[in-house]
Amino acid sequence: MKKAVFVLLAVFAVAGFAMAQIGTVTTDSLGAHLNYGRGCSACHAPHSGVYGNGAAKTAYANAGVHALWGQDLGSLVGQTLQFGDASGGWTETLVGLDSTGVDRNITECLSCHDGNLATGAMMKNAVYEPLPPTYGGYNTIPTLLGRDGTASGNYLNDHPVGLKATIDCTEWDCVVVNGKPQMTGTNSAKFYQNYGFFVNLGNNAGVATVTCTTCHHQHVQNISVVTNGLQSAKGNSGLPSGTYLTMFFVRGPYNPANTNPGSNQTAQFCRQCHGGDANEMNGSSMGTQF
Repeated sequence: MKKAVFVLLAVFAVAGFAMAQIGTVTTDSLGAHLNYGRGCSACHAPHSGVYGNGAAKTAYANAGVHALWGQDLGSLVGQTLQFGDASGGWTETLVGLDSTGVDRNITECLSCHDGNLATGAMMKNAVYEPLPPTYGGYNTIPTLLGRDGTASGNYLNDHPVGLKATIDCTEWDCVVVNGKPQMTGTNSAKFYQNYGFFVNLGNNAGVATVTCTTCHHQHVQNISVVTNGLQSAKGNSGLPSGTYLTMFFVRGPYNPANTNPGSNQTAQFCRQCHGGDANEMNGSSMGTQF
């Protein structure tokens, strides 16, 4: 009888492991950032930068000098944007690519994803990947900051990013060391095992700082690979090794198209930073359900 129970438990363990490896994809990992087949050169021009791409609309001395960036930045550098809410708590002055600050990638991302200032090279706001059926009939996706259907120049409905958008472990029982939260508290360590810590926070003088690439991995659209506890997008996880579906270039498992109505993986991604809302901080032992 004991042997039968052991075998049954082993079967359930293997089944759970298989379910955790929740999918594979057959499309190119660069996804929408293939940019109609232009691929890497859509953002990184190997010769002459933005001028080589024919995208220069405004004079900018450092065009293409850093990261071989091939999009026009001249209209963005030096602009001050107010993110998050009307309190002014998260304002950010956009730096050029000659800056060594962690917020440099915000300017890079906005060179395509800003519909207010960077109209010369902005994306066209069309859907490039399948959305969950429950998303409705909205056939454009609100990824243009500053032009998203509200007042022109409105960034208040966008998640805070920049030097004032920081993580200080006031919600998690963790500590920040060299700009990175250490998930070593009783509850944060459980969360690390149940989901992981995939976000890529910038280190601004020892302070964990949120930028665009904190949540988004711009080179991989829809898959997150966990191998021996390490995720390909430089995150960490206690999840079993395998391939996990994601969407919208989000780092870590994040799949609102999942057919399991009890799945909490999308909420788990947000709880990496918003620990006060995590199961572990509120007495629930649910963990992560895919």
